[in-house]
Amino acid sequence: MDLPPLTKTQERAVILGLILLGWAFIVVARLFGLQILGHDDFLRLARRQQESYRPIGAPRGSIFDRNGNILAISSSSHRVIVNPRRIPNKGFAAALLARILGLDASELQSDLERSKGGYFVVDDQVTDEQVAALKAMDLDWLELREGSVRTYPNGAVAAHVIGNVNGSGKGVAGIEAKLNKDLSGKPGSLRIERDGKAISYESEVVKSPSMGKNIGLTIDRELAYIAQEALRDAVVKNHGDHGSIIVMDPRTGEVLALENYPTYDPNAHLAIGEKPVGREDLAVVAPFEPGSVFKIVTLSAALETTNLTPYSIINCGGGVLRMFGRVIHDSHPNGVLSMQDVLARSSNIGAIRIGMEVGNEKLYEYIRRLGFGTRTGIELPAEAPGLVRPLKRWQPTSIGSVPMGHEISVTSLQLAQLGSVIANGGFLVHPHLVAWEQTPGGPKLEIDRPDPVRVLRSDTVMTMRRMMRRVVSEPFGTGHLLHVVGYTIAGKTGTAQIYDYAHRVYTHRYNASFLGYGPAQNPAVVVVVTVSGTTGVAGFGSAASGPAFTRVMSSALGRLGIMRDVPQEIDEILAKQEILAKHKSKSQETDSDEVAALSDPLTPEELKDAAGQDTWVDPNAPKAPNFVGKTVRDVIAEAAAQGIEIDMLGEGLAKTQIPPPGASLIPGEHVRVRFAR
Repeated sequence: MDLPPLTKTQERAVILGLILLGWAFIVVARLFGLQILGHDDFLRLARRQQESYRPIGAPRGSIFDRNGNILAISSSSHRVIVNPRRIPNKGFAAALLARILGLDASELQSDLERSKGGYFVVDDQVTDEQVAALKAMDLDWLELREGSVRTYPNGAVAAHVIGNVNGSGKGVAGIEAKLNKDLSGKPGSLRIERDGKAISYESEVVKSPSMGKNIGLTIDRELAYIAQEALRDAVVKNHGDHGSIIVMDPRTGEVLALENYPTYDPNAHLAIGEKPVGREDLAVVAPFEPGSVFKIVTLSAALETTNLTPYSIINCGGGVLRMFGRVIHDSHPNGVLSMQDVLARSSNIGAIRIGMEVGNEKLYEYIRRLGFGTRTGIELPAEAPGLVRPLKRWQPTSIGSVPMGHEISVTSLQLAQLGSVIANGGFLVHPHLVAWEQTPGGPKLEIDRPDPVRVLRSDTVMTMRRMMRRVVSEPFGTGHLLHVVGYTIAGKTGTAQIYDYAHRVYTHRYNASFLGYGPAQNPAVVVVVTVSGTTGVAGFGSAASGPAFTRVMSSALGRLGIMRDVPQEIDEILAKQEILAKHKSKSQETDSDEVAALSDPLTPEELKDAAGQDTWVDPNAPKAPNFVGKTVRDVIAEAAAQGIEIDMLGEGLAKTQIPPPGASLIPGEHVRVRFAR
């Protein structure tokens, strides 16, 4: 049956009911979406407003030297951080913070005004009382964090090895940067709950931090200090620009000291806009032309690839060599020299003649074989490989430059590696600084190293040792004034003119170097010293770098407990002989005979007087042969057959000799033979 029509009132009621029903449906649907479908999303949003997570910094591992002395350590601290962009009045803010923290208000204001970012560390070592005072001010542009401060107890000692961290605690130089991941550990996490006013009322450690590893270095703290002082004196005294020194164990590759000058204190933080000074690790990142030190490579290659021997005659052309329109000079004119005298006197022309015998291909092969043009792999950032041009880029005149250490660049570290090859018997070792690492609570784990690779024959090395010994033992050797009490030493000087790239000329400023090792017969330490920017004769390798070498070598041998190989009485004689040599070197050179006399070694009678002894020569000692009237080649052959060391001056036939024929020879004494036409 048909329903009666609805009245107006009923229609309005039905419509209102439908509207309310639809509204209720919408509300229910919305609630379903909020409570059921969107629950996780809205819970996440709510937690984002009510909760925050902050990282908990992991304690940074400490760094130790080889004797367990602390080189770098972290301790807990409070850190004051501001957002300069949100500070309404930087002058007022600087004055306020300076009063509480004991800082210089004007410097702080200047730093805040120069800061371009939204993060600036005002102070990272704040006391609990200072923290309470800052919290009470409730500044919205200031934040207080718990953190740690990195301290370097020894200041600038080994600064370029250790490095430093930035304001965020991240390593930015040295071992701190290279091993930052190991030292940093793994940070933890802290959950903080806040109310509607963003006030924290509860916190919970979600993840605990894991402490970083402790690192043990091969560095000897005391030796590093001595090296730093010796290097500073060498650079300052010789008015140099900068310098580097490396002390290394040639058998293991352990670096015992690595210092540069200028240096810096890693505890000192750079102000905004301040230019860093002394922070570049020159020994590792700054290649230079080595000069005559590089003759070690040339002569080593010659011994292995040619028929040349230490007694082979090399024509040095009177100190002048013309090749391809270029004129090359020796610092002192030489006629003919034996190969061993080429090294002892550091004849550039002699080295070039020897290099020409070796040839471009073999010389290049030995340069690369001995580690040049390749990074050593030491645990320091930004190590430079140096520059060794590919053979196809060598010019016709390159053979007149490379054998004497030009047209090639090397680092001081690579020179220490070269010295180690000679000192350890012919093996290329890998210089390194890290001895061990230790996880918290765990044992100290030694670091595995690649095995050394033989690059020179043992007989080559022994010959090079004898020739390098003569650099310091012979009165005409370029390092003859260097002496380490109690020990024999050997080495090579280097004086390389610095190239002016802007004007494309070699200047009269030098890279002055000395590479040496000791004791000479059983080497235990290699030391390389380089002073850059020296001038004049006093700025040559031996004079500028030699004193630092002897000072550091003496300390290193003593600290390592190496037994002396020179008896005390011989030391006294050598010291007196050195004084006499210095006195003679100041005399005026008037003619060739006087020049010859100045370079003569002390006679047995002079040695007897210097020693203050009545009996000096063993009656059964070998006698000096009669070389008078013989040619240079015959003298060399006879001396070699009898195992006698000779020193030669001039050309032609032997006219005189000291000691005279038939005289008894002191052990190690040389026979000086003068030739004339």
